[in-house]
Amino acid sequence: MPNKKQPFHLMAKPTGPDCNLACKYCFYLEKEVLFPGGKVHRMNDEVLEAYIKQYCESQNTPEILFAWQGGEPTMMGIEFFQKAVQLQKRYSAGRPVQNAFQTNGTLIDNDWCKFLAKEKFLIGLSLDGPRHIHDKFRIDRGGKPTFDRVMKALKLMKASRVDFNTLTCITRQNAQYAVEIYDFLKSTGSTFLQFIPIIERKPDDAAARLGLKLAMPPDLAAADTDDRVMPWTVQPKQYGQFLIDIFDEWVRRDVGNVFVQIFDVMLNGWMDMPPPLCVFAERCGSAMIIEHNGDIYACDHFVYPDFLLGNILQTPIADLAASEKQRKFGNDKYDKLPEWCRKCDVFFVCHGECPKHRFITTPTGEPGLNWLCEGYKMFLHHVDPYMKTMAQLIRNERPAAEIMAMVPPKK
Repeated sequence: MPNKKQPFHLMAKPTGPDCNLACKYCFYLEKEVLFPGGKVHRMNDEVLEAYIKQYCESQNTPEILFAWQGGEPTMMGIEFFQKAVQLQKRYSAGRPVQNAFQTNGTLIDNDWCKFLAKEKFLIGLSLDGPRHIHDKFRIDRGGKPTFDRVMKALKLMKASRVDFNTLTCITRQNAQYAVEIYDFLKSTGSTFLQFIPIIERKPDDAAARLGLKLAMPPDLAAADTDDRVMPWTVQPKQYGQFLIDIFDEWVRRDVGNVFVQIFDVMLNGWMDMPPPLCVFAERCGSAMIIEHNGDIYACDHFVYPDFLLGNILQTPIADLAASEKQRKFGNDKYDKLPEWCRKCDVFFVCHGECPKHRFITTPTGEPGLNWLCEGYKMFLHHVDPYMKTMAQLIRNERPAAEIMAMVPPKK
């Protein structure tokens, strides 16, 4: 949990919940009901400058990382990000600045690529797999598929040498295609892969009162055993097997050449190092979001009234990040874990995963168990011997890739 002297991460949503797509599993489009007063949500110049100035001043680090997401951030136009880069140079006190940018890719053209390459933006491109998988959920506002537009953007970025990775959402419908998805992503030239499990519940009464179509995060102290999940929610065993199937390909062929985020994060655990990803950290609270209007929320998955920390035009970012409310939010991740979870043999790498997903009960009846618990146990027990070997190789100052020669071919 950050204090005023510790760095924290802040992800910006300059278009708020606005997007040119209507992905069926999106959890953020519905957030427009939290920002009444207009159908278009855009970060204005006053908020942009306050954000960049305050964030630079709050970061006691040799370099500063800015992350842009949405909605769809390219809807702001190139001029907005040109202005952001100039402000970064003004307020960074000479420190290098890195920009990460998550996009659906459908608005990327040559002009965007020239800008992104020139300013060395790292692009996270949403791509769920080959056409029949991607177009299942990732459609535009007119219900039309988007695969061809995303692939065009990918080719343009490669031609302009824009650094990119891919983000793939895993649903009940595509989890069975693990190896096909993995091989396809590699065939596009992606060497940094993120897999995001999609987990949403049907709306409860509290959500319905706000006009939301998905349930809000459960109170971890409540005995919420609601398992009424949305039809695209990936099942625990499905997700565990998905990760196993990809790991078995990766550990035999691609260690050192293809980087799968969750594998790298888990290896940190076997190296006795803190996980670099918030969902697997023991405590959280160091990864907040700033909305288009300057509102700061505790987390991207907790953009709800109860988790609003304040607005940067009234209270400095550093004060909001170090507030008692945010400190409690971060500590609750560990403090409200079931005892059954803390005693688990893979707790040292899992740490209960994201609090948003803790809405089932343990076998002993304790509330607050993660929906994906069974799947993570499958996966982590499966990779344990490989992770131990790679960790030992690294400690011996040898490349982890040497494990590929030690693993027998698949039967």
